[in-house]
Parts: sequence; structure tokens; C-alpha cells
Amino acid sequence: MTEFDLIARYFTRAPQQAVLGVGDDCALINPSANMQLAISSDMLVEGRHFFSDVSPYALGHKALAVNLSDLAACGATPVAFTLALALPSIDEAWLLAFSSGLWALADAHGCELIGGDTTQGPLTICITVFGEVPRGRALLRSGARAGDDIYVSGTLGDARLALDALQGQIELPPDLLAQARLRLEQPSPRVALGTALRGIATSAIDISDGLAGDLGHLLKASKVGATVDTGVTMNLIASRAHIHWSKALFGPQKQLQMVLSGGDDYELAFTAPPAASGAVHAAAASSQTRVTRIGMIDNEPGLRLVDAQGQRIPVSFTSFDHFAR
Repeated sequence: MTEFDLIARYFTRAPQQAVLGVGDDCALINPSANMQLAISSDMLVEGRHFFSDVSPYALGHKALAVNLSDLAACGATPVAFTLALALPSIDEAWLLAFSSGLWALADAHGCELIGGDTTQGPLTICITVFGEVPRGRALLRSGARAGDDIYVSGTLGDARLALDALQGQIELPPDLLAQARLRLEQPSPRVALGTALRGIATSAIDISDGLAGDLGHLLKASKVGATVDTGVTMNLIASRAHIHWSKALFGPQKQLQMVLSGGDDYELAFTAPPAASGAVHAAAASSQTRVTRIGMIDNEPGLRLVDAQGQRIPVSFTSFDHFAR
């Protein structure tokens, strides 16, 4: 099988929304009237972002999901994506499963593959995604204001629980490992929630490297600070299974670390004025996504963590950094 046979067999479909798709030097897409294009890229490298034994179906899902999560944080509707794929060799069974996972998520969000590149090399996947958002209504990191409430979607910490188990640092019952590994390898991008929050949320960011660090990026862009209630964060955001087993396996400090800086959650952190609380919960209901208020934006720079009694916790957590030592 040649490179072009591979593309034709596994990654070519007739254009749906695009003017021109796979097979030419460039793809062509027409943004809808009064819409702006939202564009994001993410790269996944074997041994760095995923284990060698990961299901290729799950890997196809995650490769697109992490990009759709960025669109969700911008309040954008997915339109199309490109795929750059480096493969050690051509394995048709692997390609069939990988492309099936990719297509399943793409079809669920009406997002079509319009181009890309393939080459031989260490397994590396790079996707660039294109979305649309009404002009001037994109959710940005820079819009948070003092007095805004801080919310987080879904649950946090399960992906880190799976990572620690797969690295041999802890042992989990098979059913819990399977549940946690699903969150690690097949995250659910919160696209419906992101679009529902347009005109409601004042800022947003997707949680890819850990809540504390990613929230810190939002605070820096907005030039504000925040206070987060760790009691609410632990009791209402972490899944029940995670809480049960992490309490048995770890002390409170490690448990808190997994929730605040575990990473690979691909949930949304966003802010909104207290008066918009009803609208926030209506957006959550319409998108069938749980949201939890965890704190408040204020004018004092930095992120402060407090316990259930409002007492400051003298610890800090950072996000994942590929080049940190």
C-alpha cells in the first residue's frame, strides 16, 4: 500500500460543507455569513501523550477530542479538521480502528476531514480543527471580571487516577481502572456546553493540563485573581469512584493534587456573573452537562485555595509542562 492508497482508503470522503476537501494542494472552506473562524492545533506523540498499547479506536477519538475541546472553550461550532499523521509502518488493522474512532467522533459533531499529510516516522498525530462562532461572541480567556463566579464542567481527576495506575504507581480494581482509563483515553469534548454559554460566560478555558494551572492562564489573561473552595472542588467535582478509592490510596494532599493538577480532563472552566446563575444552569441542562460553582473571581492577583471553613490552604499546584524538569 502506498501513501496515497492509505489516504484514499482510510481518510477520504466526499466533501460535505467544504468547497474542496482531501486530494488537492489546499482545501477550501467558506465561513458562514457573520461568523468568525476559530482554529486550534494539537499534537499527540507516542510515549508522551499516550501509551503504546492504547486502543487505536480510542486514540482516533482522543486525537480529535482534544481539539474539539479547544473549540468548546471558545464557544465555537466544529466545521472541519486536517490530519497530519506519522506512522512507523502501514498496519491496516490499526488504521481501520484508528480511522473508525476518528470518524465516529467527527460524525457526532458534524466535523469533516478536509486534508492533511502522512509520512513515515515515530507515531505522531497532529490535528488542526476549524470552527465557527458568531462575530464578536467567542468565549475568551481574557473576559473574567471581579465578582464573577467560577464554574467547572463534569468531573476531574479520573484521567490522572488511570495514569498513575497504568504507570504502576497504584493498583485499582479492574472495573475502576477501565472506567478511569476511558476518561483518560476517550474524553468527551464539551462542545454543546461551550456553544450554549455564548453570551452568558465572561471567559472560558479547557482543562487539559490541570485545573489550577489552566485557571491560572485565564486569570493572567483577564488580569484578575481568584479564590477556590477546595471543599466544593473535592466533594462535588471528583467522581464518586475516584473519591472512594483515592481516599483509601492517598492522603488528602495527594487527593487534592490529582483533582487540581491531574490533567487530561478536557472539561471547561468558565466564569459568569452571579446574576447569570440561572442561565448557566439552563445551559448546563440543555447540553446535558453537569456544572459546579467552585469559587469567585477577585482583584487580588493569583489563585488562592481555601478549605470549607474559608481558611487559606498554604499549597499551590501548577499545570503540566512538557519542558519542565
